[in-house]
Amino acid sequence: MSTAPEPIALPVTAVTCLEDRAHIERAVVLDLEAGVQRLRLGPVSALAVDRTLRAELTADHPATVLDVRIVRTWTPRAPQSPTDDDSALRHRVHALEEERTALEQRRDRVRTRLGLLGRLATDLLREIGEGAGSGETERTRWARELDRVDGERDAHSEQLRGVEARLTAVAAELGEAQRVMQLAEEEPAELVGHVELTVEAAAAGQAGLRLSHLTPCALWRPAYRAVLDGDSLTLETDAVVWQRTGEDWSDVRLTLSTARSAAAADPPRLSEDRLTLKDRSATERRTVDVELREEEIGTLGPAPVLGLPGVNDGGEARVLRSPAPVSVPADGRAHRVRLFAFTTAAVSEYTCSPELSPLVTQVARFDNLSGHALLAGPVDLVRGSGSGGRGTLDFTAPGAPVELAFGSRDDHRVVRHTEESRDTAALTQRSVVTRTVRLHLSRFCAPGEHGERVVVLRERIPVSEVSAVEVRLRKDACSPPPDAVDAEGIVRWAVPLPPGGFRTVTLVYELSASAKVTGL
Repeated sequence: MSTAPEPIALPVTAVTCLEDRAHIERAVVLDLEAGVQRLRLGPVSALAVDRTLRAELTADHPATVLDVRIVRTWTPRAPQSPTDDDSALRHRVHALEEERTALEQRRDRVRTRLGLLGRLATDLLREIGEGAGSGETERTRWARELDRVDGERDAHSEQLRGVEARLTAVAAELGEAQRVMQLAEEEPAELVGHVELTVEAAAAGQAGLRLSHLTPCALWRPAYRAVLDGDSLTLETDAVVWQRTGEDWSDVRLTLSTARSAAAADPPRLSEDRLTLKDRSATERRTVDVELREEEIGTLGPAPVLGLPGVNDGGEARVLRSPAPVSVPADGRAHRVRLFAFTTAAVSEYTCSPELSPLVTQVARFDNLSGHALLAGPVDLVRGSGSGGRGTLDFTAPGAPVELAFGSRDDHRVVRHTEESRDTAALTQRSVVTRTVRLHLSRFCAPGEHGERVVVLRERIPVSEVSAVEVRLRKDACSPPPDAVDAEGIVRWAVPLPPGGFRTVTLVYELSASAKVTGL
């Protein structure tokens, strides 16, 4: 069996980045000899998962892969430039090494210049001797040339002495710094992996090899940039990629997938859930205990978690591809990769929910016309005045409507006041709770601003789930009457405001409960 002495380079050609790992593909053309041979390829990342290693040869060459494995060895690290994470001592050693290299180059240049001046002085003296022998007398010119050459030689000799003195001092300081660094900072060895490939070829020739494996320490998350320009909105989709696999990805085909290869596929275990019936007591039959609870409307997707969130793909694996080859260094930092963008018409609305916040927010609504689902992720918001901060885009199916809030308006103010009164009807003995909500909306603007602006106000009224409690909206007491009331109890007004305008919106509703209801 023949063994190649030198490792064959095995570059990364394609990467499929998953939610918490990466699938690496490598390709190389091998010069095979007839017979069985063992090839050493690499180096490759030492983090490669051995059980996922796959090697395939092109079908047009009569060769077979007999064995493939990853061999790891500890090797000293190659010298590299210090980074921001390195110590001040290492930075000082690096600076001294660069200064020593520069001084050595300058010393060589001065020595070369002195050699040229020495040859020039020799030629000048030979010319003087030949001229004096032939009867020529140019004492003035000869004296001037000799003085000029001697002056330059003295100046360069002085420069050479200064350079050599500085070089001696730098060498001494560098030696001391290196000695201290060896005592204080021992450079650890680096774990390097190589692929050992055993191939049997029927004839000599070239064959293409494709090798793939999984590697941890790589992940990606979607990110967006929304630019609102009047009635149009441009949504740019990026992928933020982190990787610290130990090797750089240079000009690779990047594919981004939401598949979770490590997720367990076992169904949940079933357990008994016993239900028992119990007779109510006489007190429980006479009273109905109710309580007010808060519910969030229209919550979809996984629950929020602290730290870096996972990729919400709507329960179906999604695949995105970079339109051009990309390079991602193995520095563990975030690198943005542009995927695609689309421009669509958008409808802007100024809205406020005073119970939650007194701010009036500009909300843009548009349809997802990208042709595929938009994954959940952060959005950098940009409008006419510049950056508007950062928002969040939820998972959106193709063609579904999207809402993005582009920040609050400083020229609007909303003040909310509430009042409550209780009364009991004499005949029916029903308790009636009357609540009044007043919203004071004002608009401040600069001189010269014209045109009305419609602000959509939203308030809520309780929704009863039991027949013993009734909720009634008193439209006759509301000023102005609400434009709409949905099944979730959300009351909506569209209030036009001129420049410098002021409006008051009043909401009145009643909660009526029978005498046996407690808890209100």
